[in-house]
Amino acid sequence: MAWELSNDRPIYSQIVETIKLRIVSGYYPAGEKLPSVRELAAEAGVNPNTMQKAFTELESSGLLTTMRTSGRVVTENGMLIQEAKEAIARNEVEQFLEKMKKLGYELEEAREFVNRILREENEA
Repeated sequence: MAWELSNDRPIYSQIVETIKLRIVSGYYPAGEKLPSVRELAAEAGVNPNTMQKAFTELESSGLLTTMRTSGRVVTENGMLIQEAKEAIARNEVEQFLEKMKKLGYELEEAREFVNRILREENEA
C-alpha cells in the first residue's frame, strides 16, 4: 500500500488515516508488530518526528500498543478494530451523500442510483 500524502492537510493526520486503514483492512493484522518509526518514516518520506506524532495518536486511540521490548503492535481488540472500520466507512458514506446532495440528488434518488450501480456490478 503506497503512501499518498498531500499538502492540503497536516501530514501526521494523513499518516494516522493511512495506518488506521491498513489496520482495519488487515494489512497490519491484530497483534502484529509494526515497523519502527524510522522505517515507516523513511518509507513514507516524512520526518521521524511526524511519524512519532501519528503513532502517539494511534496509541491514544487504542489501535496501537507499545510493548517495552518489541516496539509497537496492533491491538488484538477486534471490537476496537471493527469500530474504527465502521467509523471510516461511515465517514466515506457521509461524504458521498453530501456530494450527491450537491449534485441535486434526494436521499431516495441516491439510494436508487447506488442500487442500480450494484446491480450492474453483479451482472458484470
